[in-house]
This record gives sequence, C-alpha cells and structure tokens, in this order.
Amino acid sequence: MKISFPREPFANLFAIAGSVAPARSPKPILQNVKLEVTREGCTLLATDLEIGVRVRVEGIEVLDPGQTILPIQRFNQILRESHDKSLQLEVKGNGAVIRGERMKFKLDTESPEEFPEVADFQETKYHQVSARLLKEIIRRTAFATDTESSRYALGGVLFEMGENQIIAVGTDGRRLARMQGPAQAVGGHDTVETQTIVPTRALQLIERSLGDEGDVLLSSNGNTIMIKTDKLILQSNLVQGRFPRWRDVFPNRPHAIKIPMQVGPLLDSVRQAAIVTSEESRGVNFHFGGGQLKLNASTAQVGESEVAQVIAYDGPEIDISLDPRFVIDFLKVLHTEATMLFEVQDGTGPGVLSVDDGYAYVIMPLSRDR
Repeated sequence: MKISFPREPFANLFAIAGSVAPARSPKPILQNVKLEVTREGCTLLATDLEIGVRVRVEGIEVLDPGQTILPIQRFNQILRESHDKSLQLEVKGNGAVIRGERMKFKLDTESPEEFPEVADFQETKYHQVSARLLKEIIRRTAFATDTESSRYALGGVLFEMGENQIIAVGTDGRRLARMQGPAQAVGGHDTVETQTIVPTRALQLIERSLGDEGDVLLSSNGNTIMIKTDKLILQSNLVQGRFPRWRDVFPNRPHAIKIPMQVGPLLDSVRQAAIVTSEESRGVNFHFGGGQLKLNASTAQVGESEVAQVIAYDGPEIDISLDPRFVIDFLKVLHTEATMLFEVQDGTGPGVLSVDDGYAYVIMPLSRDR
C-alpha cells in the first residue's frame, strides 16, 4: 500500500476517527485506526465495540491499494508536528513508513485482519434530514443530558422519528431541551414507539463532521443506530433503559405569562447576576414586573448582585429562582439577536423558554432559600 495525501485535512479526519478509540482496552488493537485504500478511495475505521465509524478521506493520491493499522497517538503526533503540506505513507513488511520533505518515520503496526469489523450503511429504512437541522438538533439538546446518571436513561438524546418529523429530547432531570423539525421517512422507518436513545458521545462526534449542506440518513433497528453524513458513517449501540415521559414535563398552563425577550441582552444580564453565585448558593432570582426584569443573587462571604433590563411586560409581578447555568446553556446556542419567549406563571412551576423554530426548554425552579 502506498498513498500521498494533504497533511492538514487528513489530520483533521484522522482525529475524528481516533476520538472513537478507547484510551484503555483489554484489546490493544482498538487503540488504532484502520486505513483501507482502494482505487476508488480511502477510508479510516475506528471502534470501541460500542461506537464504530467509517470516515471517508478525499484528495488522496493512490499509488498502490492496500490496508494498514495506524497507532493513534504516534501517528497523530507525526501529523501535528510536521510542517509539510503533503506526506507519503507506505506499508513495508510489518510497519508503516511516513515520509515528508525532511523527515521519515517507521511505525510498527499490527495485522489489519485482526481489526474488528465496522459496519457500512446498507439500510433500506431510514429518515432523511438536512445536515443543518441535525447539527442544530445536536447543539440544542446534547448539552442537557447527564452521562454520569444511573437514573433512567439520561446519557443520550431521545430521537422520535415519525412520518414527516424528527423530535429530539435531552434531559438530566433538572432541565429538558426539545428540538423538532421536518424529516422524510423512507421505507416506513419509524421510531416514535421505541426508545431510540442515542449516546451523547456519538452525537458529539457526528456534530464535528457536519457542514451546512446536504442530507443525513438515520436508521435505527431498536438496538443500534446508523448515521450517514457526507463525511462518515457511524454505528452506535443505543442507551438502554427508560427515558422519562418528557411530554409530561411541559406544563399545561393556559394562564401563564409569555414574555418576549432578546437573547443577547438577557444572556449578558444572567451572566452578570451569576458572578456572585457558588456551588452551594447557585440560584438567581428573576423578578418580572413594572416593565423590567430584575435579577439578583446573594452568597454568604461572596457578595450580592443586582442587574436590571427593560422588557415588554407590565403585568402582575412574578418571581422565579433558577440555576443561571441552565439559562445560559439555552441562550448561548441561539443567535444573540434572536427573540425568545420566557414563560412563567409562579415561582413554584417551571420556567419554559422557547423560540419559534421548534426549540423549547424547561427549567425546574430552585427553592427561594438557595
């Protein structure tokens, strides 16, 4: 096997593939990336036996097809430390030789035949969704999951894919993010009645590969999910367990107040008010009334904060105490000039934040003595 390749784009794709490999494993072969080269193209393969990826690499000059195993840490270092625009990789015996203009490395490699199989996308039933929308779905839901929790199945995002729609929900039990948008079902693919919970780590990997053009294919068989983008194919085991009844989290409040607010100014105000909070006293009080939103916080042996901004609300005064980190998480995935709705009814019910593109976010209130 022998190829010549542009260093920087190859390094970026190698890093995506390598991020799947486990840091430690009883199977040392998994701490490598497999490189498959044919006359038609070049593919990087990696797996930890729960998540597997196939990354397509373009712009490769194929001098001789073949395959090899590349140790992630050492090969990454060579790619990072080199200043060459292009490099050459050649398999010789039990090693891979990497050449640049003024450098040469030989890395001992393992047998490619010992590397586990990584599935290709051959599904006939799937959902097709725009890459731009899926990227937004992941950005707006994955942060709300809890990968450390043993309660329910909170370590991933629930995907409900119906006839013409995709709904994604992430929660850690204290806040919940839901994003929905259009998607086309092919071959009768449907996951509405199943628990299709995609691990957060798999989604973050997909997000790194997504651009704003083209479509993505998603297919679940109840145990695994296959996702195909223009750059990679990912297969992942689903998170096992029951996802909370997320629709019940959204309050039915016909008399709730919905206050329109601009994202940027609110984000600034919450960040300022949160300066004096701590892990033990993390609540910020939101006081709506008199055409203003007043935010205040107080922490013993730290200090107090009070921040005010003008809002389009002149109704009855309402107070609610929220964790500012959760509010900031919602606001920072939106454009600063966007308008959102802040829905409140009283200090004991949740706050609901939403925008008009299918994104909504529920935050449970804190007790006033926090």
